[in-house]
Amino acid sequence: MDLRVLTWNVCHGRAAPPALEGADRGARRPWHTGHDRYLEFATALDRWAWDVALLQEVPPWWPAQLTQTLHCEAHRVLTAHNTLLPLRRAVAVRAPELMRSSGGGANAILARSDRIVQARSALLCRRPEHRWVHGVALACGVWVSNLQASPRPAPAERDLRAAIRMSAEWAAAHRLPLILGGDLNLAAAGQGVDAERLRTAASSELDHVLCGEGIEIRTATVERLERGGLSDHVPLAVTLVI
Repeated sequence: MDLRVLTWNVCHGRAAPPALEGADRGARRPWHTGHDRYLEFATALDRWAWDVALLQEVPPWWPAQLTQTLHCEAHRVLTAHNTLLPLRRAVAVRAPELMRSSGGGANAILARSDRIVQARSALLCRRPEHRWVHGVALACGVWVSNLQASPRPAPAERDLRAAIRMSAEWAAAHRLPLILGGDLNLAAAGQGVDAERLRTAASSELDHVLCGEGIEIRTATVERLERGGLSDHVPLAVTLVI
């Protein structure tokens, strides 16, 4: 069966730089803080074709909202800057451009055409920020993991290797093929991957989708999606055969 996989770093719900695309940067006041763009992001996700969406740098309250808006299932892992979260949220929904990552962070996996039957997560490192890998087993018979790796190549490769190792263990425990994607912070996802027997299914700058044995890649289906003025990452989608 075909499984359409989307990965997107939503940049804490912020607009693409500058804070409002098309604005005159010289005319902008430094205290301008933007506005809550949840509905814009949800509308974009709703109009694209995908079965599983891997999201990074998500405002922590969005996954619960997205399950209602998009009629999907979700699994979330909190990442960084989440102490006093209600207070952070109160400011971030009014001023996302001001709060940036300080508004709280999470990664999320959304499943729109299938059920999530198992979920796992693991802390990969604590410095300079907490980095997590999390994954889900889908009822259709595949394990899908999501990662935002540390910036800079060496820490990013370390995170990716650890995420692959953990995800491979989770997938093997359920006897499922493995898909791993996200903002890997590596220009070439093949760095550190070949020995783990994962292939690159799709790449766009620092964002990648990888897959293991038993999964075919429909290369003609790789697509960089039009996101308008949202985020500083381009959404990446690919259709895989499991």
